[in-house]
Amino acid sequence: MPIGTITGRDLVGAMDIITISSAADIDRAVAQLNIPQFNAIHEKCSPIPLRRKPPGFASLLQAIIGQQVSVASAAAIWERIQAAGLCCEAAMAQASAVQLERLGLSRPKIRYAQALALSGLDYEGLAALPDAEVMSRLTAITGIGRWTAEVYALQALGRADVFPHGDLALQEAALQVFHLPKRPSEAEMRAMAQHWAPFRAVAARLLWAYYK
Repeated sequence: MPIGTITGRDLVGAMDIITISSAADIDRAVAQLNIPQFNAIHEKCSPIPLRRKPPGFASLLQAIIGQQVSVASAAAIWERIQAAGLCCEAAMAQASAVQLERLGLSRPKIRYAQALALSGLDYEGLAALPDAEVMSRLTAITGIGRWTAEVYALQALGRADVFPHGDLALQEAALQVFHLPKRPSEAEMRAMAQHWAPFRAVAARLLWAYYK
């Protein structure tokens, strides 16, 4: 296979899951897409950050913390969460609301973080599921919306064809790169990104690299 591939099995039968696991995967995907604007970003901004994170509770919790806050704020809160030793399910489930508020979590995010800690999510099992089933299982957990699920699938599972359509940085980058009249909405971004399949996650990496 020209791009990183893992083989999994769902309830229906065997399937191949395409992943992005190296800079070489990004290079090959850009060449296969062959979109002039992306070629230009690739040439100007390489090496394109891989943005991979280890799968599991900590990475998904970090994505929840990053919802609707600035990158700097999310990073500061995450540092405090790590320092407090709350990066595992057991510790987060037992933490008090007062402790979590002091670390910078809002009341809704306290609820979301502890719902995740108590969810019993099978992180290893997600790796063998198709993208749509991954989205379904993640968004069934309180506090995990489409953006969080897409970010986790892209970064922690390395999926090649997911795109966080509601991400403001990606929308702003698309506005500039494609000279759009206005910043695309989530629905408009979703329609645009369809043309970047089957490597929408690489398109996202390129747009993030452009926007930085």
